[in-house]
Amino acid sequence: MIPRGLLLLSLLVSVASAQPAPSPSAPSSRRDQVGQTLVSQPASAPSAALTRLEKSPRHQEWVQVKHGDRTVSAFVVYPEVKDKALTVVVIHENRGLNDWARAVADRLAENGYIAIAPDLLTGAAPGGGNTKDFATQGDATAAIGKLPAAQVAADLAAVADYAKALPAANGKLAVAGFCWGGGQAWRFALARSDLALANVFYGAPPSDADYAKIACSVLGYYGGNDARINSTLEKSTAGMKSAGKTFESVIYDGAGHAFMRSGEESDGGAANQAAATAGWVRLLAALAKARN
Repeated sequence: MIPRGLLLLSLLVSVASAQPAPSPSAPSSRRDQVGQTLVSQPASAPSAALTRLEKSPRHQEWVQVKHGDRTVSAFVVYPEVKDKALTVVVIHENRGLNDWARAVADRLAENGYIAIAPDLLTGAAPGGGNTKDFATQGDATAAIGKLPAAQVAADLAAVADYAKALPAANGKLAVAGFCWGGGQAWRFALARSDLALANVFYGAPPSDADYAKIACSVLGYYGGNDARINSTLEKSTAGMKSAGKTFESVIYDGAGHAFMRSGEESDGGAANQAAATAGWVRLLAALAKARN
């Protein structure tokens, strides 16, 4: 006869072995407090950008800006200030309007500015969706390259007009563009005579730029290890000087392309992190002068 204790132990082992093994955690979508769906986000700790957005005490909202037969989705963050504020148009990288670009808008609002970040991929994703609706980052980047230049310009113009007219805005306008958005910031400066300041982060101007059309100072932010973009600096510097315009560029030694984003990542490298910190200090100091 099998002892009763041994029989009970055998039964427990049998039941445990019959239980199915836990399946690996599948990717899940997250939705933040203002409704941005993050595609294929692993069920793990949120990014620093998403954490900032979720913990921000500032008012964040999505707006739909209409112009002609097109509607552009844009993310707006308001500062907690007593007086009306300068508005900054944030132009995203070739990755589209992701959490990092929206976190830039929140950080600008933290420092006293109304920030509006349009999703220039509005309607470009499958089914007429936006940045969040692309299956992969590569798909979003490929779609950026197919955007009609005239559409991008019209979207930015409409968003800027909308933002300037906000009741909490003081009527002054600045722009900050990153990577692909840096190139668009050049184009924006060429098109807007009412612009108070243009901040170009590692972006190249159009090859046929007529710098005489630029009415504001342009500040350039560049990584020392970004020869592709830096090779355009000689021509743009000469063109701005010839036109009697102000163009002040800074090259951050050892930093690569997109250092403002990668410098905020834990594995971004010391040079990128230092450049991102210095870039923010310079940007905020320039905006403080422009708002008065």
